[in-house]
Amino acid sequence: MPVPLRVLLSISLGLLVSTWLPLPPIPEMLSFTAILAVVQEVVIGTAMGFLLQLAFAAPLIAAEQISGTMGLAIATSIDPSSGAQSGALGTFFSLMLTLLFYAIGGHLLWFELLIESYRLLPAGGSALSAVNAQNVVLFMGHALAAAAAIALPVVLVLLLVQVVTGIVARSAPALNLFALGLPAGVLAGIIALIVVMPIMIDQLALLIESGLEEATRLVGTMRVRP
Repeated sequence: MPVPLRVLLSISLGLLVSTWLPLPPIPEMLSFTAILAVVQEVVIGTAMGFLLQLAFAAPLIAAEQISGTMGLAIATSIDPSSGAQSGALGTFFSLMLTLLFYAIGGHLLWFELLIESYRLLPAGGSALSAVNAQNVVLFMGHALAAAAAIALPVVLVLLLVQVVTGIVARSAPALNLFALGLPAGVLAGIIALIVVMPIMIDQLALLIESGLEEATRLVGTMRVRP
């Protein structure tokens, strides 16, 4: 999605929210109170968006681990979600996670959470405490653990294939290890991905739900500034 379109959607969403919810008294422009209120809203929005972004970044980490073990690290493509160049397997995981996000109604839950955040935390009247910042960091660890759990079954199968390939190459030195090991690793990786795909989808759905729950908890535990 291009940046100008994102800005236009953000402005439209802000106008929509402002018509639904009553706004608190607006301080004078360019005053210290107004600048502090804007900074607080930016920090809160960044924290909420960062949690969801972590949930979408975890499968990319798992895909990089799997691609490197399979020998597909050189197969790259353009990731449509970020516009940056990433691995082909990472792009596949990103598209699959996006489809799961819409399938479970995550976009509706996120919009509802955004509305409720302005209802519970009026603009300019809330602050991000140290406990909330710590929860964001802890969720980063949870996302990394989820990435390891997603990649672990496939990586273990590929490790076993590499061990067998090394034993075969040691037993028959005349064989070309590169010509034998690369196709075997790619074939074993594809088969392992097909076998563990149901478990992987459950892990991805659980990761999305955890990100939404953590964002909800973040809004619920924020303190209102007197």
